[in-house]
Amino acid sequence: MSHLYTTKVTAVGGRAGSVRSEDGILNLQLAMPKELGGKGGATNPEQLFAAGYAACFENAVIHVTRSQSDKVRDDDIVVVGEVGLLPNGAGGFNLAVTLDVEIAGLDQTKAEEVVSAAHAVCPYSNAVKGNIDVQINVSTR
Repeated sequence: MSHLYTTKVTAVGGRAGSVRSEDGILNLQLAMPKELGGKGGATNPEQLFAAGYAACFENAVIHVTRSQSDKVRDDDIVVVGEVGLLPNGAGGFNLAVTLDVEIAGLDQTKAEEVVSAAHAVCPYSNAVKGNIDVQINVSTR
């Protein structure tokens, strides 16, 4: 099967280095968060993952609603992604994710159905399934 889209990002210097996409649009310095003993002042892999997952999940919600009679506008959906870094007890680390999804214009039951369907089609959700604990909270406005 051919890819729908492929991108390439190069990391140099680990958590205190930089990341740059092959087209140069993404070009960021990285820093260890102060909470982990670093200097802070720049983004980190957890923030980048949270941003990517939140944006991708929001688009999955949009995708799901496009095929339903209860459509929502893109700006009626807000997804806040939170990524936590946890020790795994074996000298390594695990991630935990919380997605807070708010959808305007739907009742709570319908919003939960849409979010459940989005979780099934989102590539990030599918990539982490069985590997990362993902908590999803749904609200309406």
